[in-house]
Amino acid sequence: MSHSHTHAPGEEHSHSHGPQQPQPQPQMPQPDPAMQALIDQDYIPSPLTLSADNANALCSAHKLEKCDDCNVDFINVNRLSRLLVANPNLLCPPPSNIVSQKLTQMVVSTKDEGNVLFKAGNALQAVAKYTTAASLAVQRPPWEDNRFMREELSTAISNRSAAYFDLHDYISALADAETVISIRRNWSKGHFRKAKALLGLGRYREAADAVRLGLDFEPTSNELLSFLADIERVEKRMDEKKLEARQAKTEPVSS
Repeated sequence: MSHSHTHAPGEEHSHSHGPQQPQPQPQMPQPDPAMQALIDQDYIPSPLTLSADNANALCSAHKLEKCDDCNVDFINVNRLSRLLVANPNLLCPPPSNIVSQKLTQMVVSTKDEGNVLFKAGNALQAVAKYTTAASLAVQRPPWEDNRFMREELSTAISNRSAAYFDLHDYISALADAETVISIRRNWSKGHFRKAKALLGLGRYREAADAVRLGLDFEPTSNELLSFLADIERVEKRMDEKKLEARQAKTEPVSS
């Protein structure tokens, strides 16, 4: 007597009529004991609670995102969480060479708008555009290569320093120049901006020192070399005037 077997579409045919054997479960890799010991050594549990919208981690005692009393700071954790929620299709963590092109375009276009305003003589409005560009630049997610953020931020702040200088706000111009140097120390433009601001404040020797430091990083920078020559000429004239003033004081008064 023959037996006929009917199978549903897509159903696999099996010649085994015995009970199905359970599939072996994949083995989880065992952690390296030395690495686990280092993690355990540095691990400090932080009691936390969630905000009302479950979007932010807060300290349990005071419901603060950053709390000195509890010695906790959830700002970066919360920022990373928001970025991942807003980008559900990203690999976690994404490759470091993945760059937000939309953000790049926003930074560049805003900075360029500031450049147009500055060249048209609207330095105050240019300051606002450069400030916006800088604010956008620092919004890059933490997994991106921070070189992009440094370049965008330093360029926007450098341009804002130039705009402040044009407005004769030399203190703000100097502060921005110092910020640029702290971000990109080996970029000559930051040292040039600092020297110009110091020159505006009448601090000639410090301005010359700022240029010389920039030349340590870019010895062939025509911008720095030319500006150093200008500063040295100003210093020479100032020294000559001081000498003339001293000589005038020592000359006998004719009766």
